[in-house]
Amino acid sequence: MRVNVAEVAPDAYKAMLGLEKYLAGSSLPKTTFELVKLRASQINGCAYCVDMHAHDAKAAGETDERLFAVAAWREAPYFTDAERAALAFAESATRLADHGHGVPDEVWDEAAAHYDEQTLAALIVAVSTINAWNRIAVATRAVAGSHRK
Repeated sequence: MRVNVAEVAPDAYKAMLGLEKYLAGSSLPKTTFELVKLRASQINGCAYCVDMHAHDAKAAGETDERLFAVAAWREAPYFTDAERAALAFAESATRLADHGHGVPDEVWDEAAAHYDEQTLAALIVAVSTINAWNRIAVATRAVAGSHRK
C-alpha cells in the first residue's frame, strides 16, 4: 500500500466511516447495498473492494449464483426488479461520463418506481461512498484480501 489513509488522514477516514454508519441504518436493503458496492467496485477495477464486498455479501447470506452473476445482472434471472433498478443506477452513477449528462432519466425513473425518497437518498449516498472508497483503494494500491489480516 502506498499510504495508509486511515493513519495519515484519520479525520477523513472517520468521515467516510460516518457515511457507512448512516448507510447501515438506512432504509436501503442490506442485500441491495452489498450488490451495489460489489458492482461499482467491479466497474472501477478495485480488486480490494471486490474481494471485500463479495466476502461481506457472502457472510450476510448472499448466494454464490447471485455473486457470480453481478457483473452480468441484466442477463441473469437471480435479481428482483428493485435490485435491477439499483444496479442500473449504480452503473450509471459510477460511469457518469458515459452518458454525457449523468444518470439518464429512465434509470432514475426506474429506481424511483421501486424506492421512496429516503431510500433513493441512501442509494445515492451508497454509490457515492463506494466510488470514493474505490478511488482510495485503487490510488493506494490496496491489496485484495489484505483487509482480512
